[in-house]
Amino acid sequence: MIRNSSFLAYGALFVAGVAAACSPPRDDTRRGTPERVAGSVYTVRDTTIEATIEATGVASPVRQAILSTKLMGTVTAVLASEGDAVTTGRILVRIDARDLSAKSAQVAASVSDAELMYLDAETRARRIRALYADSAAAKAQLDAAETGFARAGAGLRAARASAVELSAMSAYASIRAPFGGVVTKRFVDPGSFAAPGTPFVEVQDASRLRISVSASPDAVRGIRRGQFVSATIEGRPVRATIEGVVPTAVGNLYTVNALLPNPGGVFLPGTAATISLSQGTRSSIVVPITAVIREGDLTGVTLRTDDGDQLRWIRLGAAAGGVVEVTAGLRAGDRVLVPPALVSATAFGGN
Repeated sequence: MIRNSSFLAYGALFVAGVAAACSPPRDDTRRGTPERVAGSVYTVRDTTIEATIEATGVASPVRQAILSTKLMGTVTAVLASEGDAVTTGRILVRIDARDLSAKSAQVAASVSDAELMYLDAETRARRIRALYADSAAAKAQLDAAETGFARAGAGLRAARASAVELSAMSAYASIRAPFGGVVTKRFVDPGSFAAPGTPFVEVQDASRLRISVSASPDAVRGIRRGQFVSATIEGRPVRATIEGVVPTAVGNLYTVNALLPNPGGVFLPGTAATISLSQGTRSSIVVPITAVIREGDLTGVTLRTDDGDQLRWIRLGAAAGGVVEVTAGLRAGDRVLVPPALVSATAFGGN
Protein backbone atom coordinates (compact mmCIF):
# COMPACT_ATOMS: atom_id res chain seq x y z
CA MET A 1 0.00 0.00 0.00
CA ILE A 2 2.78 2.40 0.80
CA ARG A 3 4.45 1.59 -2.51
CA ASN A 4 1.24 2.37 -4.45
CA SER A 5 0.80 5.70 -2.64
CA SER A 6 4.35 6.72 -3.44
CA PHE A 7 3.82 5.83 -7.08
CA LEU A 8 0.71 7.96 -7.27
CA ALA A 9 2.48 10.91 -5.65
CA TYR A 10 5.36 10.76 -8.06
CA GLY A 11 2.89 10.60 -10.96
CA ALA A 12 1.08 13.75 -9.82
CA LEU A 13 4.33 15.64 -9.54
CA PHE A 14 5.32 14.57 -13.05
CA VAL A 15 2.04 15.82 -14.56
CA ALA A 16 2.32 19.14 -12.75
CA GLY A 17 5.83 19.63 -14.07
CA VAL A 18 4.77 18.96 -17.65
CA ALA A 19 1.88 21.44 -17.35
CA ALA A 20 4.19 24.09 -15.99
CA ALA A 21 6.63 23.56 -18.83
CA CYS A 22 3.89 23.92 -21.44
CA SER A 23 2.34 27.10 -19.97
CA PRO A 24 3.49 30.53 -21.43
CA PRO A 25 5.79 32.54 -19.21
CA ARG A 26 4.19 35.40 -17.21
CA ASP A 27 5.16 38.91 -18.33
CA ASP A 28 5.12 40.69 -14.98
CA THR A 29 7.04 43.62 -16.48
CA ARG A 30 4.33 44.33 -19.09
CA ARG A 31 1.54 44.15 -16.51
CA GLY A 32 3.28 46.70 -14.33
CA THR A 33 3.68 49.33 -17.15
CA PRO A 34 0.40 51.21 -17.96
CA GLU A 35 -0.30 52.13 -21.58
CA ARG A 36 0.49 55.80 -22.36
CA VAL A 37 -0.46 58.15 -25.22
CA ALA A 38 2.02 60.76 -26.44
CA GLY A 39 1.08 64.33 -25.70
CA SER A 40 1.19 67.21 -23.26
CA VAL A 41 -0.65 66.85 -19.95
CA TYR A 42 -3.17 69.53 -18.96
CA THR A 43 -4.36 69.48 -15.35
CA VAL A 44 -8.00 70.45 -14.92
CA ARG A 45 -8.66 73.08 -12.26
CA ASP A 46 -11.52 75.32 -11.17
CA THR A 47 -11.56 78.44 -13.37
CA THR A 48 -13.56 81.65 -13.20
CA ILE A 49 -15.34 82.14 -16.53
CA GLU A 50 -17.89 84.56 -17.88
CA ALA A 51 -21.46 83.33 -17.55
CA THR A 52 -23.47 83.86 -20.72
CA ILE A 53 -26.90 83.19 -22.21
CA GLU A 54 -27.11 82.26 -25.88
CA ALA A 55 -29.87 84.14 -27.76
CA THR A 56 -30.64 83.11 -31.34
CA GLY A 57 -31.88 85.40 -34.11
CA VAL A 58 -31.22 86.38 -37.72
CA ALA A 59 -28.43 88.38 -39.37
CA SER A 60 -29.89 90.95 -41.80
CA PRO A 61 -28.30 93.72 -43.87
CA VAL A 62 -28.21 97.12 -42.19
CA ARG A 63 -29.05 98.75 -45.52
CA GLN A 64 -31.80 97.23 -47.63
CA ALA A 65 -34.52 98.96 -49.62
CA ILE A 66 -37.56 98.11 -51.74
CA LEU A 67 -37.69 100.73 -54.49
CA SER A 68 -40.95 102.17 -55.84
CA THR A 69 -42.23 105.36 -57.49
CA LYS A 70 -44.71 108.19 -57.00
CA LEU A 71 -45.73 108.13 -60.65
CA MET A 72 -48.44 106.30 -62.56
CA GLY A 73 -47.39 104.88 -65.89
CA THR A 74 -46.03 101.95 -67.87
CA VAL A 75 -42.67 100.33 -67.11
CA THR A 76 -40.57 100.78 -70.25
CA ALA A 77 -37.35 99.06 -69.13
CA VAL A 78 -35.98 96.93 -66.29
CA LEU A 79 -32.20 97.17 -66.35
CA ALA A 80 -31.26 94.79 -63.53
CA SER A 81 -31.93 91.16 -62.65
CA GLU A 82 -31.84 89.29 -59.36
CA GLY A 83 -28.27 88.71 -58.26
CA ASP A 84 -26.83 91.70 -60.13
CA ALA A 85 -24.31 93.85 -58.27
CA VAL A 86 -25.19 97.55 -58.66
CA THR A 87 -23.49 100.81 -57.76
CA THR A 88 -24.96 103.94 -56.21
CA GLY A 89 -27.09 105.90 -58.69
CA ARG A 90 -27.36 103.18 -61.32
CA ILE A 91 -30.71 103.25 -63.18
CA LEU A 92 -32.63 100.04 -62.47
CA VAL A 93 -36.12 100.76 -63.87
CA ARG A 94 -37.54 103.33 -66.31
CA ILE A 95 -41.18 104.49 -66.48
CA ASP A 96 -42.98 106.17 -69.37
CA ALA A 97 -43.01 109.89 -68.45
CA ARG A 98 -44.07 111.57 -71.72
CA ASP A 99 -46.89 113.43 -69.98
CA LEU A 100 -44.35 114.97 -67.62
CA SER A 101 -42.24 116.09 -70.57
CA ALA A 102 -45.25 117.90 -72.04
CA LYS A 103 -46.04 119.51 -68.73
CA SER A 104 -42.41 120.54 -68.37
CA ALA A 105 -42.75 122.84 -71.42
CA GLN A 106 -45.86 124.43 -69.92
CA VAL A 107 -44.13 125.07 -66.62
CA ALA A 108 -41.11 126.58 -68.37
CA ALA A 109 -43.40 128.99 -70.23
CA SER A 110 -45.11 129.93 -66.96
CA VAL A 111 -41.76 130.69 -65.36
CA SER A 112 -40.75 132.92 -68.30
CA ASP A 113 -44.07 134.82 -68.13
CA ALA A 114 -43.74 135.26 -64.36
CA GLU A 115 -40.22 136.62 -64.77
CA LEU A 116 -41.42 139.21 -67.32
CA MET A 117 -44.28 140.29 -65.06
CA TYR A 118 -41.86 140.61 -62.18
CA LEU A 119 -39.48 142.81 -64.17
CA ASP A 120 -42.38 145.02 -65.36
CA ALA A 121 -43.75 145.38 -61.82
CA GLU A 122 -40.27 146.16 -60.49
CA THR A 123 -39.75 148.90 -63.11
CA ARG A 124 -43.16 150.47 -62.37
CA ALA A 125 -42.59 150.39 -58.62
CA ARG A 126 -39.18 152.04 -59.01
CA ARG A 127 -40.67 154.84 -61.18
CA ILE A 128 -43.60 155.55 -58.80
CA ARG A 129 -41.22 155.69 -55.85
CA ALA A 130 -39.19 158.40 -57.59
CA LEU A 131 -42.31 160.39 -58.47
CA TYR A 132 -43.65 160.09 -54.97
CA ALA A 133 -40.35 161.33 -53.57
CA ASP A 134 -40.73 164.46 -55.78
CA SER A 135 -44.37 164.81 -54.70
CA ALA A 136 -45.41 164.05 -58.27
CA ALA A 137 -47.36 160.89 -57.44
CA ALA A 138 -50.06 160.24 -54.89
CA LYS A 139 -49.69 157.82 -52.00
CA ALA A 140 -52.40 155.63 -53.52
CA GLN A 141 -50.37 155.26 -56.70
CA LEU A 142 -47.31 154.20 -54.70
CA ASP A 143 -49.31 151.67 -52.72
CA ALA A 144 -50.76 150.18 -55.90
CA ALA A 145 -47.29 149.89 -57.47
CA GLU A 146 -45.82 148.21 -54.38
CA THR A 147 -48.73 145.79 -54.22
CA GLY A 148 -48.29 144.89 -57.90
CA PHE A 149 -44.57 144.35 -57.37
CA ALA A 150 -45.20 142.05 -54.39
CA ARG A 151 -47.77 140.03 -56.33
CA ALA A 152 -45.38 139.65 -59.27
CA GLY A 153 -42.70 138.37 -56.90
CA ALA A 154 -45.08 135.85 -55.37
CA GLY A 155 -46.13 134.68 -58.84
CA LEU A 156 -42.52 134.19 -59.88
CA ARG A 157 -41.74 132.16 -56.76
CA ALA A 158 -44.81 129.97 -57.35
CA ALA A 159 -43.83 129.34 -60.97
CA ARG A 160 -40.30 128.41 -59.99
CA ALA A 161 -41.59 126.11 -57.23
CA SER A 162 -43.78 124.33 -59.78
CA ALA A 163 -40.73 123.81 -61.95
CA VAL A 164 -38.80 122.31 -59.03
CA GLU A 165 -41.71 120.04 -58.15
CA LEU A 166 -42.02 118.85 -61.73
CA SER A 167 -38.29 118.16 -61.85
CA ALA A 168 -38.55 116.11 -58.68
CA MET A 169 -41.48 114.13 -60.06
CA SER A 170 -39.61 113.54 -63.30
CA ALA A 171 -36.78 111.97 -61.29
CA TYR A 172 -39.19 109.19 -60.27
CA ALA A 173 -39.37 108.12 -63.91
CA SER A 174 -35.88 106.65 -63.49
CA ILE A 175 -35.53 104.36 -60.46
CA ARG A 176 -31.92 104.46 -59.25
CA ALA A 177 -30.01 102.37 -56.71
CA PRO A 178 -29.80 104.38 -53.47
CA PHE A 179 -26.57 102.58 -52.49
CA GLY A 180 -24.24 99.94 -53.81
CA GLY A 181 -25.35 96.37 -53.26
CA VAL A 182 -27.05 93.39 -54.83
CA VAL A 183 -30.51 93.16 -56.40
CA THR A 184 -32.24 90.45 -54.38
CA LYS A 185 -35.77 90.69 -55.82
CA ARG A 186 -37.35 91.90 -59.06
CA PHE A 187 -41.09 92.57 -58.98
CA VAL A 188 -41.87 94.02 -62.44
CA ASP A 189 -41.11 93.50 -66.13
CA PRO A 190 -41.33 95.84 -69.14
CA GLY A 191 -44.97 96.55 -69.90
CA SER A 192 -46.12 96.34 -66.29
CA PHE A 193 -48.34 99.13 -65.06
CA ALA A 194 -46.82 101.20 -62.26
CA ALA A 195 -48.86 102.98 -59.63
CA PRO A 196 -47.58 105.04 -56.69
CA GLY A 197 -46.06 102.66 -54.14
CA THR A 198 -45.71 99.71 -56.53
CA PRO A 199 -42.54 97.75 -55.60
CA PHE A 200 -40.03 97.41 -58.44
CA VAL A 201 -36.80 95.92 -57.08
CA GLU A 202 -35.17 95.19 -53.74
CA VAL A 203 -31.53 96.07 -53.12
CA GLN A 204 -29.39 94.85 -50.21
CA ASP A 205 -25.97 95.98 -49.02
CA ALA A 206 -24.47 93.01 -47.14
CA SER A 207 -21.23 94.77 -46.20
CA ARG A 208 -22.65 95.38 -42.72
CA LEU A 209 -25.04 93.10 -40.87
CA ARG A 210 -27.40 93.53 -37.94
CA ILE A 211 -28.07 90.56 -35.65
CA SER A 212 -31.45 90.83 -33.90
CA VAL A 213 -32.34 88.51 -31.02
CA SER A 214 -35.06 88.45 -28.36
CA ALA A 215 -34.36 87.87 -24.67
CA SER A 216 -35.92 88.30 -21.26
CA PRO A 217 -35.42 91.46 -19.17
CA ASP A 218 -33.07 89.59 -16.81
CA ALA A 219 -30.90 88.48 -19.73
CA VAL A 220 -30.46 91.99 -21.18
CA ARG A 221 -29.93 93.79 -17.89
CA GLY A 222 -26.51 95.45 -18.03
CA ILE A 223 -26.26 95.31 -21.86
CA ARG A 224 -25.35 98.76 -23.17
CA ARG A 225 -24.92 100.42 -26.58
CA GLY A 226 -21.34 100.22 -27.85
CA GLN A 227 -20.56 97.11 -25.81
CA PHE A 228 -18.69 94.31 -27.59
CA VAL A 229 -20.26 90.85 -27.51
CA SER A 230 -19.36 87.42 -28.86
CA ALA A 231 -21.58 86.09 -31.61
CA THR A 232 -21.77 83.15 -33.98
CA ILE A 233 -22.87 83.16 -37.63
CA GLU A 234 -22.93 80.01 -39.76
CA GLY A 235 -21.01 78.25 -36.99
CA ARG A 236 -18.16 80.79 -37.08
CA PRO A 237 -17.35 83.01 -34.06
CA VAL A 238 -17.41 86.79 -34.65
CA ARG A 239 -17.29 89.97 -32.58
CA ALA A 240 -20.26 92.33 -32.74
CA THR A 241 -21.11 95.73 -31.26
CA ILE A 242 -24.38 96.35 -29.43
CA GLU A 243 -26.49 98.87 -31.35
CA GLY A 244 -29.32 99.06 -28.83
CA VAL A 245 -31.77 97.23 -26.58
CA VAL A 246 -35.48 97.99 -27.07
CA PRO A 247 -38.71 96.45 -25.74
CA THR A 248 -40.82 94.38 -28.13
CA ALA A 249 -44.56 94.51 -28.63
CA VAL A 250 -44.92 90.79 -27.89
CA GLY A 251 -44.76 89.58 -24.31
CA ASN A 252 -42.23 90.67 -21.73
CA LEU A 253 -39.26 90.50 -24.10
CA TYR A 254 -36.55 92.82 -25.37
CA THR A 255 -34.87 92.98 -28.76
CA VAL A 256 -31.08 93.19 -28.78
CA ASN A 257 -29.49 94.51 -31.98
CA ALA A 258 -25.79 94.04 -32.65
CA LEU A 259 -23.77 95.24 -35.65
CA LEU A 260 -20.78 93.63 -37.32
CA PRO A 261 -18.81 94.34 -40.50
CA ASN A 262 -19.14 91.82 -43.32
CA PRO A 263 -16.55 92.83 -45.93
CA GLY A 264 -16.75 90.81 -49.09
CA GLY A 265 -20.11 89.35 -48.05
CA VAL A 266 -18.52 86.45 -46.17
CA PHE A 267 -21.76 85.80 -44.31
CA LEU A 268 -25.04 85.52 -46.18
CA PRO A 269 -27.91 87.79 -45.09
CA GLY A 270 -30.85 86.02 -43.51
CA THR A 271 -28.80 83.25 -41.89
CA ALA A 272 -29.24 82.21 -38.26
CA ALA A 273 -26.99 83.91 -35.74
CA THR A 274 -26.39 83.72 -31.99
CA ILE A 275 -25.35 86.41 -29.50
CA SER A 276 -23.75 85.57 -26.15
CA LEU A 277 -25.26 87.86 -23.51
CA SER A 278 -23.03 88.29 -20.47
CA GLN A 279 -24.51 87.33 -17.11
CA GLY A 280 -21.46 87.98 -14.89
CA THR A 281 -18.94 85.32 -13.87
CA ARG A 282 -19.05 81.81 -12.36
CA SER A 283 -16.72 78.97 -11.47
CA SER A 284 -16.28 76.12 -13.93
CA ILE A 285 -13.64 73.89 -15.51
CA VAL A 286 -12.25 74.19 -19.01
CA VAL A 287 -9.95 72.20 -21.30
CA PRO A 288 -8.05 73.20 -24.45
CA ILE A 289 -10.19 72.86 -27.54
CA THR A 290 -7.36 70.91 -29.17
CA ALA A 291 -7.69 68.19 -26.51
CA VAL A 292 -11.29 67.40 -27.47
CA ILE A 293 -11.95 64.17 -29.40
CA ARG A 294 -15.08 64.08 -31.56
CA GLU A 295 -16.84 60.98 -32.81
CA GLY A 296 -20.11 61.96 -34.43
CA ASP A 297 -22.20 63.73 -31.80
CA LEU A 298 -19.98 62.45 -28.99
CA THR A 299 -17.16 64.49 -27.45
CA GLY A 300 -14.41 63.20 -25.19
CA VAL A 301 -10.84 63.57 -24.00
CA THR A 302 -7.93 61.26 -23.27
CA LEU A 303 -7.66 61.03 -19.49
CA ARG A 304 -4.33 60.13 -17.88
CA THR A 305 -4.68 57.82 -14.86
CA ASP A 306 -2.31 55.65 -12.85
CA ASP A 307 -3.66 52.58 -14.67
CA GLY A 308 -3.07 54.08 -18.13
CA ASP A 309 -4.59 56.60 -20.55
CA GLN A 310 -8.33 56.21 -21.05
CA LEU A 311 -11.01 57.76 -23.28
CA ARG A 312 -13.50 59.76 -21.21
CA TRP A 313 -16.74 61.06 -22.77
CA ILE A 314 -17.63 64.59 -21.67
CA ARG A 315 -20.29 67.24 -22.24
CA LEU A 316 -19.15 70.63 -23.55
CA GLY A 317 -20.39 74.17 -23.04
CA ALA A 318 -19.31 77.44 -24.66
CA ALA A 319 -15.90 77.88 -26.23
CA ALA A 320 -13.73 81.01 -26.12
CA GLY A 321 -10.06 81.93 -26.23
CA GLY A 322 -8.83 78.48 -27.24
CA VAL A 323 -10.56 76.65 -24.39
CA VAL A 324 -14.00 75.10 -23.98
CA GLU A 325 -16.12 74.66 -20.88
CA VAL A 326 -16.79 71.12 -19.65
CA THR A 327 -20.23 70.83 -18.06
CA ALA A 328 -20.05 67.10 -17.25
CA GLY A 329 -17.50 64.27 -17.26
CA LEU A 330 -14.48 65.91 -15.60
CA ARG A 331 -13.56 67.34 -12.24
CA ALA A 332 -10.75 69.46 -10.82
CA GLY A 333 -7.51 67.48 -10.60
CA ASP A 334 -8.14 65.28 -13.65
CA ARG A 335 -5.29 65.20 -16.17
CA VAL A 336 -6.09 65.49 -19.87
CA LEU A 337 -3.82 64.70 -22.83
CA VAL A 338 -3.28 67.28 -25.58
CA PRO A 339 -1.93 65.61 -28.79
CA PRO A 340 1.67 66.69 -29.53
CA ALA A 341 0.88 67.93 -33.05
CA LEU A 342 -1.76 70.26 -31.60
CA VAL A 343 0.09 71.56 -28.54
CA SER A 344 0.06 75.36 -28.56
CA ALA A 345 3.06 77.50 -27.73
CA THR A 346 0.93 79.07 -24.99
CA ALA A 347 0.79 77.05 -21.76
CA PHE A 348 -2.75 75.91 -21.01
CA GLY A 349 -2.07 74.73 -17.48
CA GLY A 350 0.31 72.95 -15.17
CA ASN A 351 1.45 69.33 -15.44
